[in-house]
Amino acid sequence: MLSAAQLESYITQNLACDYIKVLGDDGTHFEAVIVSPAFIGKNMVQQHQLVYGALGDRMRAEIHALSMKTFTPEKWEEINQ
Repeated sequence: MLSAAQLESYITQNLACDYIKVLGDDGTHFEAVIVSPAFIGKNMVQQHQLVYGALGDRMRAEIHALSMKTFTPEKWEEINQ
């Protein structure tokens, strides 16, 4: 079974993140908040595709569901003031 910490590690190995928090307790269903400069200039679908790309085949093999909220660093700072 996959842990939330392992999933965070998989993402950060392949995607530069200013902030990431992954929650999940059953090993296959996860929720994530991801802030990355790689998201700048990309719409939400493109941002999610970057995360899926960072996970590669793990999305098919180890992860059943990943619900995510993605933000650019600027947007993240704006909503956290």
